[in-house]
Amino acid sequence: MNPFIIPEVVNLSTDFSKRHYPLNRSKSLEGSFAFLFSQHLGGLRSGGRFETESLMVTGPSGSGKTKEISDMIKRFNQSEAKLPDGKPALFIECILDAKGSWKDLGKTILRAMGYPISQSSRATRTEIWARVAYQAQERGIVGIHFDEAQHILRGKSETERLATLDAFKTLMKLPDWPLMLILSGVPELSDYVKEEPQLFRLMTCVSFSDIDLFMRDDNELPPDYTVIHEIVGSYALTAGLSVETTIQTQGFYHCLATAAAFRWGLLIDLAFGAATHAKLTGKGFVSAEDFVEAWVGKTGMNRAVTPFTHVGYQTMFRPEKPFQAAIPG
Repeated sequence: MNPFIIPEVVNLSTDFSKRHYPLNRSKSLEGSFAFLFSQHLGGLRSGGRFETESLMVTGPSGSGKTKEISDMIKRFNQSEAKLPDGKPALFIECILDAKGSWKDLGKTILRAMGYPISQSSRATRTEIWARVAYQAQERGIVGIHFDEAQHILRGKSETERLATLDAFKTLMKLPDWPLMLILSGVPELSDYVKEEPQLFRLMTCVSFSDIDLFMRDDNELPPDYTVIHEIVGSYALTAGLSVETTIQTQGFYHCLATAAAFRWGLLIDLAFGAATHAKLTGKGFVSAEDFVEAWVGKTGMNRAVTPFTHVGYQTMFRPEKPFQAAIPG
């Protein structure tokens, strides 16, 4: 037996990775994408030159942008939407890093397309974009998702940023095969893109909102409480567990949202961690103790200082600092 492998965790991780909880925002994202792709497909069918439009998806770190977009792209690719030449349309994904330049961007795209180009290649910008356009058209690639797009812009001079933003715009305006883009990242990405007005004009903006548990004037519980309840139950069910009734309360779900910094992606991670811990104990149900263990295991904090155990959790744990406690000195 390999001491570095916990079979139960491997099995649960496999099951959980196959799941995607359908939050309402996924419908909004898919609707915006479908509209833009339909416009793009119409442009291709026309046979004329056109500039395509793209998506910019922003939200705080841990809001679940990458998972949401990747799930949509997976379903899009599986749908095999037909292009005018009969090829199935494909979308690819790239992760950008802070060290990249506009030239590195082109090389990253080509490698994501499966085209072998070395990091030391002396190809010019024009040559790189020509290869990108040719490879995309040959393979039926209609667009690219650039995850964490702010990384290639952050810390650069205005001249460097504008060169990179112009490279994005160039992809969307390639004469023979314009490419749709999905730029995703934290909210500062929007500020960078606005520096290139023409690029920003071609963007449809989608913002991933935080968990909203503020009470309304009619005293009805915000619907996000129900969503949290369904997520906790869904992950427990996947693990073959029940959920202890004592945690199926408004109070506990507020603690859980606070622990997740009111971000859906982090909340789902905690639900996964709690369900996994409960499964390993063999007790057959998920309890508050499992969420405490998930939190302590992630943060290393004292068990008495968690959003589930400290009476002052609402002021101690702030949304802008996930997994950190503001403890007065």
